[in-house]
Amino acid sequence: MADIKAPVFPESVADGTIVEWHVTEGQQVNRDDLLAEIETDKVVLEVVAPDNGVVTKIVKQVDDTVLSDELIAEFEAGASAGADSAPAVDPDQLAAPVQAKQAADGGEPVQVTDKKNEDDHKDQSPAVRKAAKESGVDPKEVEGSGRGGRVTKTDMANPTLKADSSIKSDSGRPVAESTGERTEKRVPMTRLRKTVANRLLAASQETAMLTTFNEVNMKPLMDMRAKYKDQFEKRHGVRLGFMSLFVKAATEALKRFPAVNASLDGDDIVYHGFYDIGVAVSSDRGLVVPVLRDTDRMSMADVESRIRELGGLAQKGKLGISDMTGGTFTISNGGVFGSLMSTPILNPPQTAILGMHAINDRPMAVDGKVEILPMMYLALSYDHRMIDGKEAVQFLVTIKELVEDPAMLLLDL
Repeated sequence: MADIKAPVFPESVADGTIVEWHVTEGQQVNRDDLLAEIETDKVVLEVVAPDNGVVTKIVKQVDDTVLSDELIAEFEAGASAGADSAPAVDPDQLAAPVQAKQAADGGEPVQVTDKKNEDDHKDQSPAVRKAAKESGVDPKEVEGSGRGGRVTKTDMANPTLKADSSIKSDSGRPVAESTGERTEKRVPMTRLRKTVANRLLAASQETAMLTTFNEVNMKPLMDMRAKYKDQFEKRHGVRLGFMSLFVKAATEALKRFPAVNASLDGDDIVYHGFYDIGVAVSSDRGLVVPVLRDTDRMSMADVESRIRELGGLAQKGKLGISDMTGGTFTISNGGVFGSLMSTPILNPPQTAILGMHAINDRPMAVDGKVEILPMMYLALSYDHRMIDGKEAVQFLVTIKELVEDPAMLLLDL
């Protein structure tokens, strides 16, 4: 007999919640088969089978809170599921209700599955079931836009609830109340959304946050990209984007202004001798910030490749905790969503964050003449307790100069 335990969480993660069991008691599994998923404040962690055997007992159920290295199930290695063991069940059927039915000959009760509910559950895609688990909204109560009224992932993201909806939230209050054509919905926050909300609130209340702005002419960078993007992709196997140059420009600026790459630890200032830049990514689960390690040692191709890799993991919910911890500076690109200007909020314990925005053609005065140029607003939010206004402005101007003349990066000017 062996114990199945929750993964060892890092110090920054207090506990997790079991969001799904992929097996039932008595089910036979093979080594590395997925047993359960545990959602923490940052990522969803997978628990896999340590060997071939049988899950003999599930100790922690779905929605139970578990601590680091806590027992969640018992496992017997090398065992086989006997005739009297619970048969292996498709995870898609775990949520289907079961009713007891007396055998016709007066024997022991047997378990049968409610066929209608089983079919309803099977008709839902994995993405819909996951969205339902995170939002607390029953897909059967949502108006489907798919073929034959099928509920899609998009429907779950912005649900239009049926008029007779009577969904209840964890607080016991209705998730949706309908009066005629007017609908009001109430859904519980996901664990990740709660964590993001608490961290942003703490950052705004516990730091002396200030934002300085500047604007950058993107034409030189856009011209360089247009000229070399095909050769770059052919040589390195990855597309050339704007983010890699901003990462390299930020890295150079951090070298020149060490205070922006530092953090506060109580009454101590910690100056980091490395450059780990987080790149904010919007995923289906919410905002996550995977970190690029040692950006001073990375080429632009390395940066583009790593951003692509981390972005893909974020969309699949497969980022590890190590992918999102330890950053010294953050870049957030609201421009991909059309944001013209914003004041990004710090990601503690970091003391600064750079905000990129939409590129728009604007009339600009150049050598006494008006020219139409592709311009982007840049915003640098910083902790004024650590960084003086002079340093913040000079840091942002450095990024502006490097982006407007990319050759400076190559020539180390």
